[in-house]
Amino acid sequence: MSEENKDVVYGTEDLLMSLCNSVTRVLNVATQSKVNYSGMVQRITKTGLKPDIGCFVLFDGGFTGLVVLNFAADTAMEIYERYMLHMGMPKSELASSHTADEVSNIMGELMNQIVGDFTGKVRRELQTNITQNQPKMLVLTKQVMLSVDTPLDRPEMRRVTFYTEKSNIFYLELAIDRTEFIRLHDFDSSEVADPDALLDMERGNQGGTSTAPSPSAEDEANDELLKSLGM
Repeated sequence: MSEENKDVVYGTEDLLMSLCNSVTRVLNVATQSKVNYSGMVQRITKTGLKPDIGCFVLFDGGFTGLVVLNFAADTAMEIYERYMLHMGMPKSELASSHTADEVSNIMGELMNQIVGDFTGKVRRELQTNITQNQPKMLVLTKQVMLSVDTPLDRPEMRRVTFYTEKSNIFYLELAIDRTEFIRLHDFDSSEVADPDALLDMERGNQGGTSTAPSPSAEDEANDELLKSLGM
């Protein structure tokens, strides 16, 4: 192994940035609006669900962790309304309060897609696998503290601030065991086998060849994301 490869290390901040990029990618596509995150990250000592809507997902496998998203009512309603309107739902039929079950269901589905996008990148770019549970979404009036079921030997916790197009704010919190991925040899992440992609390729082969021009990888990813969101 060359000295150059020894220096390629992926740590907590790299994983956090990948997760943040999954948040913005999924929400940008789903709501057709611009979501950004702060260039600064906070070190925190505990994670928790906060009013008005909190959502969390546990993941396990190559590493263990907890992801939390906390939305104020106005933020949740902006994301929900933009998503539903982009789906073609008349504004008159939208829920009027963040406490409606429909709002929680949509936010939970979006978080499921966010973590799914993140786990796919972990599989491709870090060549390890993590699995996620079904996101849990709660409407809250008080803060609730959370801890990971599997004890973390060296826990690291971070919080990142996100901004919607209307300048509403929500927060992502990440708790994982301190870990580093060190590249042993060069590899092309695009060549890492993706079971879903292989299935799609097989279906395409069975359906015959197409003369249409090939879409870009980004377009294909966005189309797949829209399809998974029911759009």
